[in-house]
Amino acid sequence: MQTRTLGRTGRTVSVIGLGTWQLGADWGEVDEDDALAVLDAAFASGVTFFDTADVYGDGRSEAFIGRWLVDHPEANVTVATKMGRRMPQEHENYSLEHFRAWTDRSRANLGVDTLDLVQLHCPPTSVYSDDRVFDALDTLVAEGAIASYGVSVEKVEEALAAIARPHVASVQIILNAFRLKPLDEVLPAAREAGVGIIARVPLASGLLSGRYTLDTRFAANDHRSFNRHGESFDVGETFSGVDYATGVRAAGEFTELARAAAPQATPAQVALAWIAAQDGVSSVIPGARNPEQARANAGAGSLELPAGFDDAVRELYDREIRAQVHERW
Repeated sequence: MQTRTLGRTGRTVSVIGLGTWQLGADWGEVDEDDALAVLDAAFASGVTFFDTADVYGDGRSEAFIGRWLVDHPEANVTVATKMGRRMPQEHENYSLEHFRAWTDRSRANLGVDTLDLVQLHCPPTSVYSDDRVFDALDTLVAEGAIASYGVSVEKVEEALAAIARPHVASVQIILNAFRLKPLDEVLPAAREAGVGIIARVPLASGLLSGRYTLDTRFAANDHRSFNRHGESFDVGETFSGVDYATGVRAAGEFTELARAAAPQATPAQVALAWIAAQDGVSSVIPGARNPEQARANAGAGSLELPAGFDDAVRELYDREIRAQVHERW
């Protein structure tokens, strides 16, 4: 497993991390034993970066990680959580009072005194220009509630505004073969500033695994059913905002490219390895609902792709995907 420095946190993390949205909610049910088994498998495979949020299952995901940490006191892992979605996404709610309440809850769920990394969870665009918000985050660092802070963003413009902030340690952004816009400006700006980049939705909600067809059906409590058109949150979080039929067709082409480039790997592993190879990416955070997926994802952390594959990915994006997503986010 390759490792990278996670921006201004100074922490060394695995290039393939573990996103734990699946362990909390919105992807169908995962029980406690299964969740702990996923964490075990990821860690045993070299994963040292877990990403969660206080609203994943109303804290369920954090609590699972907290229980795992109790059982693995010597594990050198970095846990990033997020805050800001326990109330309506309104600018005035991003206050020191609310930050204290949210981080206290996350510290209790995770069983830690100091949170490794707290990220604002896709706040309104106006928040990024408010000095008071970042002063409040600095206060939490000074008080020892959090060690570092970052942001999770929807749009490139938000990422660039955050990177310009002197104490922002990391930016989490959607980056995958169906969402290339961050490569243009965000990654270069982050490299220049020393800010870490956490790539989320790396498989475009599973499309890039090559396993889905037009006939695939998802559970009613899976966001790939209930948020396909942005009914519950930003539509870009579901299939990267790509129309499902278009995504299935383009994913079929990606699968062919992946198999030609790395016959020994799965299309999902190739998709993850491609992101990890982008200059400036600190960690890629695919989710996993079972130990087998966790181990397979981790395997991408040592996969090298041939020259020319990047060009093929960009050509596919330009031809099939760009018109739907590039200007929107």
